[in-house]
Amino acid sequence: MFLGIGVDLVAIKRIKNILKRFPDRFLDRIFTEREKQNFLEYKGSAASLAARFAAKEAALKAIGCGIGPAALKEVEIIIMPGKEPAVKLHGEASRLARNKQITAVAVSLTHEPPFACAVAAAYSGPDPSTGPGLND
Repeated sequence: MFLGIGVDLVAIKRIKNILKRFPDRFLDRIFTEREKQNFLEYKGSAASLAARFAAKEAALKAIGCGIGPAALKEVEIIIMPGKEPAVKLHGEASRLARNKQITAVAVSLTHEPPFACAVAAAYSGPDPSTGPGLND
């Protein structure tokens, strides 16, 4: 059953500027270790990082809290070659989703300069994706 939707749009230039000024601080504050490794391993662009940032915000909106009650770092966007992106929630984001009986969040990311965008849908029921489970 569909329980929520979220969308976010990010200016790629904004993320690029933040990366130039505060690369380590930005990555450490927003992204999990697995996300940072994936970004560095695939030599990701500012555009792909902006899309992941947008996906985190969209997922938080889909579970009904936005930024504040849960942190962006508590939403992990898992990108696996040849598979759709997966969302894994941690900490407070996971707790909020469980309280609302959300069992999965589907996400779609795109980027076309000057913007990156993501849409997320939260639902209950079996997770049809082949990616990792939603909650830790």
